[in-house]
Amino acid sequence: MSNTRLHLFQAYGVELEYMIVDRDTLRVKPITDELFKKIVNEYTSDVVQGKVTWCNELVLHVVELKCTVPEHDLVMMGREFQANVQRINAELASFNAILMPTAAHPFMNPDHETFIWPHENQEIYHLYNKIFNCRGHGWSNLQSTHLNLPFYDDEEFARLHAAIRCILPILPALSASSPILGGKYTGFLDKRLDYYQHNQKIVPAVTGRVIPEKAFSKRQYGKLIYDRIANDIKVHDPEGILKPVWLNSRGAIARFDRGSIEIRILDIQECPAADMAIVTLIICVLKMLVEEQFATHHEQLEWEIEPLHQLFNQVIKSAELTEINLPSYTALFGVDHKPGLTVGGLWSEIYDQAVRLYPEELGPWERELKVILKEGTLATRILKYLDGVYTLDNIRLVYRELADCLMSNEMFGPCVKEKS
Repeated sequence: MSNTRLHLFQAYGVELEYMIVDRDTLRVKPITDELFKKIVNEYTSDVVQGKVTWCNELVLHVVELKCTVPEHDLVMMGREFQANVQRINAELASFNAILMPTAAHPFMNPDHETFIWPHENQEIYHLYNKIFNCRGHGWSNLQSTHLNLPFYDDEEFARLHAAIRCILPILPALSASSPILGGKYTGFLDKRLDYYQHNQKIVPAVTGRVIPEKAFSKRQYGKLIYDRIANDIKVHDPEGILKPVWLNSRGAIARFDRGSIEIRILDIQECPAADMAIVTLIICVLKMLVEEQFATHHEQLEWEIEPLHQLFNQVIKSAELTEINLPSYTALFGVDHKPGLTVGGLWSEIYDQAVRLYPEELGPWERELKVILKEGTLATRILKYLDGVYTLDNIRLVYRELADCLMSNEMFGPCVKEKS
């Protein structure tokens, strides 16, 4: 987000992370720095390409595409992201490499294939590695989508943070895309988030319980979150290199310096259209909550961490298939609880409510959202096409098709299979 203070829902920052892999073997290829050097003739951490900026991440095989400045027109940004995916793939051809989507590489060995960014800000990355040991799934093997939403002051922050806390547990039922790691089914549809919540356990205050604390002002947030992180990291970072605002790894993090909250628990999808569809639906549901369409602001403020965290843990395992038995939770979205209601079913009803309230915003993404709501998360669709056969050849076959979906901006699933 830029330094210009925006009000709620005026504009958004979206970040998409992709892995660079060998075109033939699909093994990770640690060449992000060389890709950037090819474009600007020097090693750099950012390559500005108009409305989209390419950025480095912790490891050398991941490239992030982000909005250069906050944007309101997400349809336009979807086109911009896709154009940049195609541009990067064209540049990667000389390295015999391509971009590959999903939130986890299916057969990467992070113990042997992790290469930390060695250029600008390397001291920060290497200290992270020293403290947390970043050679592991969920560290060096992860790709996610981040959504940044603005707030102007404490009053707007309170409304937005309360709404985001409520929605976080069910987001993986839209976005899960990490069922395969180490060449096998992990038992989780969103294994990335299982690693995410445990990776920094040496300093528990960094991630907390993923669901943020009940902090609804800058002062409360500093006391409950940033002060705890600062105190707990001291023993590992006596020189104070790592700042609490960088370390905070909850599922949504507040940036008071920017006036934004960043949602961090979305797995990256198979193409920008899918990511932008999910992002738009999330924005519309947050509008429903902030505008108190079905639940008051006070009712949203009252939710404690524990029930939200319990639901989150169920959803990262079985995503849209998770049964939900919290009538007070479904009521937040104007949905009557019924026996056997799944989180996927809840999302279908939420979508119907959102389309009625915000038809112009959601209309352009109807096709993508209906694939997700009817055919399941990308994780579910990946498992369906692997059909229990976890050989390297079969995994490569499916993930090559996913790379094709990224290049052509197509959804992965029956609608794609029928065309091929």
